[in-house]
Amino acid sequence: MNIDMRIRRLGLLSVLGLMVGACGGDATGSRHDEATPAAPAVPELPMTPKVSMHPALHAHVREHVLPAMAEIPAERRAVLAQLAAFVSERRAEGQPAELTFICTHNSRRSQLGQVWAATAAAWLGVDGVRTFSGGTEVTAFNSRAVEALRRAGFEVGGAEGDNPRYAVSMGPAGAPTEGWSKRYDDETNPQQGFAAIMTCSSADASCPTVKGAALRLSLAYDDPKQADGTPQEAARYDERSRQIAAEMFYLFGLVQA
Repeated sequence: MNIDMRIRRLGLLSVLGLMVGACGGDATGSRHDEATPAAPAVPELPMTPKVSMHPALHAHVREHVLPAMAEIPAERRAVLAQLAAFVSERRAEGQPAELTFICTHNSRRSQLGQVWAATAAAWLGVDGVRTFSGGTEVTAFNSRAVEALRRAGFEVGGAEGDNPRYAVSMGPAGAPTEGWSKRYDDETNPQQGFAAIMTCSSADASCPTVKGAALRLSLAYDDPKQADGTPQEAARYDERSRQIAAEMFYLFGLVQA
């Protein structure tokens, strides 16, 4: 079953700028003139994860993330359904579903996307998923985003140098997610057949060439950086982390369904 057919099964036509391969190159997901069907409803998800998670993270997901799925607007659910179709098709073909989250600096939103996507897939027992992140330039995994993950219940270790590498753990078993700032085409990221998820409007507008991507879509989030150094700083980062988490759980809830 191809991606378009899978999207139709999920109740969605690809009308939100789906692009395949390089930006400015051949695009197979052009805008349709026909009306867009309603985005898939919010799935009911289990309150207990398939794998053991840190108690604080377990509680955070139950109390804050799962309820927040009801707040996802229909237009964003539609985009997430496109991504769910990609993941489902790759798994049906016996291939890994590799997701690369991209923003300009690979410092905040793309890092949160990588971690929460891996966490949602693990919670729901969706195997064959690999998550990555990158930027259009290299800076550092911002310490404020790291602290937001800690407040959500992740255990985060390791930090050295101007571009520190963090090990983000969701539970006592399994390898942690390693996070540091890198370009989206870094050798540690997939080079072919992956989905490129643009998490900031700047990177999306600059339209980088995502060489080797099988799917490119826009899922932009407001930048919590705007609150840096203000009394609202921690709350803004927690809000963005929770929003990204809820959307990743919605995404893999569709895959599970």
